[in-house]
Amino acid sequence: MVTADRLNSVQEYYFSKKLREVRGLMAQGKPIINMGIGSPDLAPSPQVLETLRNSIIDAGAHQYQSYQGLPQLRKAIADFYQQKFGVAVESDSEILPLMGSKEGIMHISMAFLNEGDKALLPNPGYPTYASVTNLVGGVPVTYDLTADNGWFPDLEELAKMDLSKVKLMWISYPHMPTGATATTEQLESLVDFARKNNILLVNDNPYSFVLSHNPTSILSIKGAKEHTLELNSLSKTFNMAGWRVGMVLGSAEHITAVLKVKSNMDSGMFYGIQMGAIAALQSGAEWFEALDRVYTRRRALMFQLADKLGCTYDTNAVGMFVWCKLPEGAGPSEEFIDQVLYDKDIFIAPGTIFGSNGEGYIRFSLCVTKEKIEEAIARF
Repeated sequence: MVTADRLNSVQEYYFSKKLREVRGLMAQGKPIINMGIGSPDLAPSPQVLETLRNSIIDAGAHQYQSYQGLPQLRKAIADFYQQKFGVAVESDSEILPLMGSKEGIMHISMAFLNEGDKALLPNPGYPTYASVTNLVGGVPVTYDLTADNGWFPDLEELAKMDLSKVKLMWISYPHMPTGATATTEQLESLVDFARKNNILLVNDNPYSFVLSHNPTSILSIKGAKEHTLELNSLSKTFNMAGWRVGMVLGSAEHITAVLKVKSNMDSGMFYGIQMGAIAALQSGAEWFEALDRVYTRRRALMFQLADKLGCTYDTNAVGMFVWCKLPEGAGPSEEFIDQVLYDKDIFIAPGTIFGSNGEGYIRFSLCVTKEKIEEAIARF
């Protein structure tokens, strides 16, 4: 059977291939320390786990659920956005729970991109933006992010481009993979750019509560709702990556468009997972403080490891990664990480998997225990 032509536009995800190699080394008995993946190794709160356990005997728990999620879940998301970001959203019409925010990238692209339409994608940025754009027949157009500009787009240069076919622009602040943040003024300039050019701006925002003392939503910008969508997730904030709980927020018109796609793709999220998500969203300040304490200790150690390698980094970056510039003469990023993998049994992500502007950089994940980071330091 000949596969669909659309598969020619994408490659197997880098981590899918590389982790097969890493698992193979582990099967040979290699003591691999995996610092490449941002999959939280910590557990959800006891309240979340207890809620999940108790919910499975509720009446109707094992039936099909609403495509729009439980009303209680949408209300919990609305309350969370009001309390944490100062953003008011209508729970009945401006919120759509997702089975992880990654599926939202596909749903949004299918809802708004016709074949040949263009999408602006950050370089460096999350590789899924490009692969999904290709899969739906869109045209990916990358825009440069550089350290010299604080990993923020040069909107004046972008405005000089022919933007007539551009329908979507993907951004991610706090930024993945660099951990850069955007000021209120910068977010305002992004919303203004989208408004002037009739572009739907999508902020992918799963890292706001990891080592970030100023959580920000683009929906807090005046007038943003008419021109933007925001994706968020419980994966990083609440250690629930495998639960696959995300959300998209925006105007009722935009959410309805996304729902048309989603309702043809699944049959609703498991009831128990939704109930656990509600419990997570209602977590008190102590949850966030405890999370930051863990990641702060790990980051301090990861800085020591980066120093061992002669790398430089931004101590003000947020999120669960440390983005590092390789020392002069270190060679290409992928060769560097392979050398470390085979010489020291440590897997680090090369910056190039996030785009050409990631060359010369590597990324450490903080989803590694303190003891494992100390062991990695000792190996050098």
